[in-house]
Amino acid sequence: MDASERFTELGQQLRVDSVRAAAAAGSGHPTSSMSAADLMAVLMDGGYLAWNVDDLKDPANDHLIFSKGHASPLYYSMLKAAGIIDDAELLTFRKFGSRLEGHPTPKIPPTDVATGSLGQGLPIAVGVALAGRRLDRLPYRVWCLCGDSEMAEGSIWEAFEHAAFNRLDNLTAIIDVNRLGQTRETMVGWDLDRYKARAEAFGWHAITVDGHDVNAVKAAYDEALATSGRPTVIIARTKKGKGVKAVEDQPGKHGKPLDDPEAAIAELGGERDISVRLRRPDDAKPHVFDTSGGKLPSWDVGEKVATRQAYGEALAALGSMRGDVVALDGEVSNSTHSELFREAHEDRYFEMFIAEQQMIAAAVGMQVRGWVPFASTFAAFFARAYDFVRMAAISRADLRLSGSHAGVSIGEDGPSQMALEDLASFRAIHGSTVLAPSDANQTAQLVAAMADREGISFLRTLRGKTTVRTPADEQVRIGGSRVVREGSAVAIIACGVTVDEAVEAAETLAGEGIEARVVDAYSIKPIDVETIRAAARECGRILTVEDHWAEGGLGDAVLEALAETEQSTPVHKLAVRRMPGSGSPAELLHEAGIDADSIAAAVRR
Repeated sequence: MDASERFTELGQQLRVDSVRAAAAAGSGHPTSSMSAADLMAVLMDGGYLAWNVDDLKDPANDHLIFSKGHASPLYYSMLKAAGIIDDAELLTFRKFGSRLEGHPTPKIPPTDVATGSLGQGLPIAVGVALAGRRLDRLPYRVWCLCGDSEMAEGSIWEAFEHAAFNRLDNLTAIIDVNRLGQTRETMVGWDLDRYKARAEAFGWHAITVDGHDVNAVKAAYDEALATSGRPTVIIARTKKGKGVKAVEDQPGKHGKPLDDPEAAIAELGGERDISVRLRRPDDAKPHVFDTSGGKLPSWDVGEKVATRQAYGEALAALGSMRGDVVALDGEVSNSTHSELFREAHEDRYFEMFIAEQQMIAAAVGMQVRGWVPFASTFAAFFARAYDFVRMAAISRADLRLSGSHAGVSIGEDGPSQMALEDLASFRAIHGSTVLAPSDANQTAQLVAAMADREGISFLRTLRGKTTVRTPADEQVRIGGSRVVREGSAVAIIACGVTVDEAVEAAETLAGEGIEARVVDAYSIKPIDVETIRAAARECGRILTVEDHWAEGGLGDAVLEALAETEQSTPVHKLAVRRMPGSGSPAELLHEAGIDADSIAAAVRR
């Protein structure tokens, strides 16, 4: 058979296998898979997708990201056609213990990232493409299949903006415009010209095509490969449930197996067993950045230094020590001090502007290729990208996030800039690490430790200066803490800015004959359980103090550490409980009841 006949037959096979997988599972999204089957058949069998099937981690391999992750039956059917899985495994789709989960995850190679929360695959594809262009410096191409429903997501258009700005001609997006969403027709329907005008306004090369005309699809891919200086989007008009009359272009068929799969398979021409020999990429090795060595910065005890400044200096030093470290920032680098990394290592710095979702997605894409990304912005603004962080954990991604300007202690900017829920939100991420250093030497050591840490790590830094209390040669570790002051009458457990306040309160109380122990809990997750429990045993009562809402932060981490002990230790939490306004840091700490005077008063009570 000629190429077009083979493309058509492979497309039908992908449809049949999508129907079979969903039927075996009793659930899934076969109709969403069927609409894009011809697009993926040509991509595979036309020699466009370059995968070394014998080495799915080959750095020269192309990357295929299903932004419409619910079309997983199609993706798994492609893996079967490529010989990566067999038919028996295909039919384990959505079964307990199967690698073929309802939406793709990296449990099944060569899947780079988890998808399923719509609007995230294309932003991540931008990150992978950035890595290819500026870090790996390899010619691999990134292909991203998008659904038309997710074009309503703002993160999609952040991705369009950044891909065009960075001239990512190694990125091709394919929009499966099948018109029908979960409950109704999309806002744009089949108006391909409207999609094209939008894409062109963002600076993309846009191609409209009949997504079921395999020759037209092939021509579109050829045009994408020939386009330089800008990314390409192929906008394909398709029909949901293509090929089966009972579901083709019919509303109400989303997210469910076909009622009569055997009849559908017969209508599609029956089962096939076409194997595709994917094009192997040319041998290539990723670029390696030179490093000049160096060491982490340190400060003398007694100095006053903002931990955000220490973050920037430590990150720049780490970049000299390690060529795999990269930095991203949300256009606040002169506040987070990641600008220090940019000044030292401009070729590994990425300005993501005010697009926090794209910043996290780009970091996820870069770590796919083995880079070690640190992303920074005001801690409050990570809330906008929280779903990307949540999905990054499902992707088993390794990310290092630094949030500055946390708590009421930032002062006059007011509550819109004050992260007061960051510790709680990041503690809730599976496998996360949450750090809140109180001084510069702690910060530097923790930045270095984060580089080798698996999972999502969050470092909270402060706007104002704090006293350096940790000697430069003292070990600071994830999961550790410092006993700043000994005492047995009460244990005051603090973190970040409240450590200075707790020490001042303890000194006042000592003059009254009350010896308070002060514990600097710079690691909030994992927390230093041994030190917390020792404080409970030896002091009998605990006071936690944090520049954070009362829910989910340091106080709750301490309660969790004590939850499984036999002893019953009273724990009183000092935290921000009223909506703050503008004012000086001292005024706001006092109003919140977390300054030295408030701590001393609470101890007396």
